[in-house]
Amino acid sequence: MKTEENTKVIPEKDNSEKNTTVSLDRRRDVSKNPLCLSGKGVTRVFGFGAKQMTAVDHVDFEFREGELVSIVGESGSGKTTLSKMLLGLLAPSEGQIYFRGQPRDISTRAKKKEYWKNIQAIFQDPFSSFNVFNKIDTVLLDCINMTGGKSLSMEKKTEMMTEACSFVNLKFAELTNKYPFELSGGQMQRLMIARIFLLKPKILLADEPTSMIDACSRATILDMLLNLRDEIGMTVIFITHDIGLAYYISDTVYIMEHGKFVEHGSADEVILTPKAAYTKRLISDVPKIHEPWDLSTVE
Repeated sequence: MKTEENTKVIPEKDNSEKNTTVSLDRRRDVSKNPLCLSGKGVTRVFGFGAKQMTAVDHVDFEFREGELVSIVGESGSGKTTLSKMLLGLLAPSEGQIYFRGQPRDISTRAKKKEYWKNIQAIFQDPFSSFNVFNKIDTVLLDCINMTGGKSLSMEKKTEMMTEACSFVNLKFAELTNKYPFELSGGQMQRLMIARIFLLKPKILLADEPTSMIDACSRATILDMLLNLRDEIGMTVIFITHDIGLAYYISDTVYIMEHGKFVEHGSADEVILTPKAAYTKRLISDVPKIHEPWDLSTVE
């Protein structure tokens, strides 16, 4: 890993991707920004008795407005369960989640719908994210209607849908009257990001948002999300197993192992000077092109 003035070079992952540099100007000090989402002792237990399993184990967190956070861990570490609790799709077994400094209340359908206007998600599997009976036009029109644009003319709505698709390098004219299942996985993932462009939520939870996008387009899509964050002050929470990606995009990094946060801090603190043994192993497991691969840490 090399450090240069005004740029950082992240660890290379494989031969198909070049070193990616990110300006230090994209890093932000958000420590004085208001809290948008936080939690105390958040826990989720599945099962009963001898078959009981704790997926998320008494975690504390503070996410601030305009912050770009990555939650990093291997499969089974509890990342996805935590993200479902943040979205309100799962209820915590213990602990409390706070939204804008107040205990989150999603006890009724109306309150949950209002909460979802402020927090949206891009899921890892786009194939399960769309209703197969709704055309792409309907998907995007629903987003416009949700944000108060129901009374706009169809001409204006078409203009907005075209702009949203262009933001993710899709052509609305080629998508209209099609169903999501007629698109490739990468196109569907781009379409989910186009939805976010229209909805402009306060918080975006992105679960491996570029998993089905080719390596050449991945940096472009990430840069689009960063630009969207810059434009509207959106808090972005990335759920990922890729510690190189976390370093590239994040202001703050949380490392998760067996349902607990073992380390968190600024991206530079966590990735360049890791303290937890698990964080050090995640970093050592990133393959380096110009070094022999060390497989001794592979279990």
